[in-house]
Amino acid sequence: MVNITNKNSTLRKAVATARVKASALATINAVEQKQVPKGDVFEFARAAALLGIKKTSDLIPDCHPLPIEFASITYSIEGMEIIIRVEVHTIYKTGVEVEAMHGASVAALVIYDMLKPIDKFVVIGQIQLEQKNGGKSDFKLPEKTLKVAVVVCSDRVSKGERVDTAGRYLVDAIQQFQLECTSYQIIEDDLAIIQQTGKDLIQEQFDLVMFTGGTGLSNRDVSPEALKPLIDRDIPGIMETARSFGQARMPYAMLSRSIAGFAGKTLILTFPGSENAVREYIFALFPHVLHVFDLKGEFTHQNTA
Repeated sequence: MVNITNKNSTLRKAVATARVKASALATINAVEQKQVPKGDVFEFARAAALLGIKKTSDLIPDCHPLPIEFASITYSIEGMEIIIRVEVHTIYKTGVEVEAMHGASVAALVIYDMLKPIDKFVVIGQIQLEQKNGGKSDFKLPEKTLKVAVVVCSDRVSKGERVDTAGRYLVDAIQQFQLECTSYQIIEDDLAIIQQTGKDLIQEQFDLVMFTGGTGLSNRDVSPEALKPLIDRDIPGIMETARSFGQARMPYAMLSRSIAGFAGKTLILTFPGSENAVREYIFALFPHVLHVFDLKGEFTHQNTA
């Protein structure tokens, strides 16, 4: 199965439909008047659809087992056709499109089975996904270019004793969100240097500045202390989300002291110094964190008077 361990659980919805066409109006009348010999067609099909939704992962090999938190099966009649509508909701890491389509398919088969004794020419028609919501696909990336900087805070990397992997990963990873890093720096774990670098990038009107390194508990981890005085609008939920995401995957994520917030019109994010931790922060925060620029009211410095 596809690896979904790095995805976020969000509210996901899907609606699927299936069509069953009778060959005679008498068949439709029998359904509506509950005169089909095998019983109430709609109720039997509804119960079967619910079972089909819940059993999807048992029958479709690549589907993940997931919690079904809402399911609705409704019907309408258009001429000689019965239209089955199945809606499914979950709060999970992957969507419920297949579950909705499977439920609609099973309902259509039950209706076919119940009607075939009175109508030898019943046909199952189109089964399709009507709509889906939830996950990253719903998020629209900013239409305008953001000015982005990445700063690596590391004594060893700045001295050439170690190759930077976290910062380079960050530079490459943000490209999938239509972000291009135009400033990449490596500096020492020094409070004054980190703070001055932040001030310079704010002065240069960067929209997004991401620091990696210096968020731990050693004596040289001073990124939060250096950058917090520059932030005039704290956004605690950003790093609460990142730590929560990480904590579900390893027990030490709670020790990160990362901070986030606006310094004027510049969003400052502080990430840990390991590549794995940066990867988790990207999974946890992007692209949704970019919504702050919509809420801020002015997308970029370039567009301000």
